[in-house]
Amino acid sequence: MPYAHPEALVSTDWLAAHLSDPHVRVLDSSFKQPGVTPTARADYDAGHIPGAVFFDIDDVAAPGTSLPHMIPSAERFAEKMAERGIGNDDKVIVYDANGLSSAGRAWWLLRLFGHHNVALLDGGLPKWRAEGRPLETAAPAIPRRRFSARFDPALVRGKVDIIGNVQSRRELVVDARSAGRFDGSAEETWPGRRRGHIPGSRNLPFDQVTDPKTRQLKDAGELAALFTGAGVAFDKPVVASCGSGVTACALAFAAYLIGHDRVAIYDGSWSEWGLPDGPPIETGPAR
Repeated sequence: MPYAHPEALVSTDWLAAHLSDPHVRVLDSSFKQPGVTPTARADYDAGHIPGAVFFDIDDVAAPGTSLPHMIPSAERFAEKMAERGIGNDDKVIVYDANGLSSAGRAWWLLRLFGHHNVALLDGGLPKWRAEGRPLETAAPAIPRRRFSARFDPALVRGKVDIIGNVQSRRELVVDARSAGRFDGSAEETWPGRRRGHIPGSRNLPFDQVTDPKTRQLKDAGELAALFTGAGVAFDKPVVASCGSGVTACALAFAAYLIGHDRVAIYDGSWSEWGLPDGPPIETGPAR
């Protein structure tokens, strides 16, 4: 069963052959939760794919919000892409230090703001390293380019949307967190948040969409079976959620690969819904 969108993935061989192409721009979209050291930026400084620019999920975000890395305005996003040397005519390749955990966020943000010529490096930095390919420690010189952003509201949901959906069930919410965080049996990793999940949601941990050894995306048949097994049939619109809107994008990317182009992201995710004064929650398995 072939991918519906094979162009959304590039191999390490392909990237190595195109690193010198002036219209191929590479983004290191690695991310770690606050307080984890070394930071993702420190990891980038210690070694990244030649020519890659650090995306910095917390910088390419709305400033001054009480929730982590919320989506920026179109104007801010355009400025942040221009700072990173990305223009509207460029092909952007995104990767992260785990294979696919946070690279999906950069992929989704680019599409959210109208840039569809973006692909994920299959296997990410782990595969690149395993193959003995070169790394750089110096940040590259960045030729500033013009980026025009066009916001697509269909790809994002807010708390009010999800509250309404708890009643209507017009859309299906799929949660990318671990099973223990979803059912409430494990401690929630975002401080001060309740345990559990959005009522009526389904659970598909994001790390299941990649092979644990190679970090590459599973094949189309395996991805389809994962969604089906989690109770996600795509017979209604789907919204992905997680802890803070990052790993949810890995599920959106996997769904895109197998032909489901319009999976939206609940941007606030559990960092918003799980607040002590937040909306109702459920614990236990999905129901």
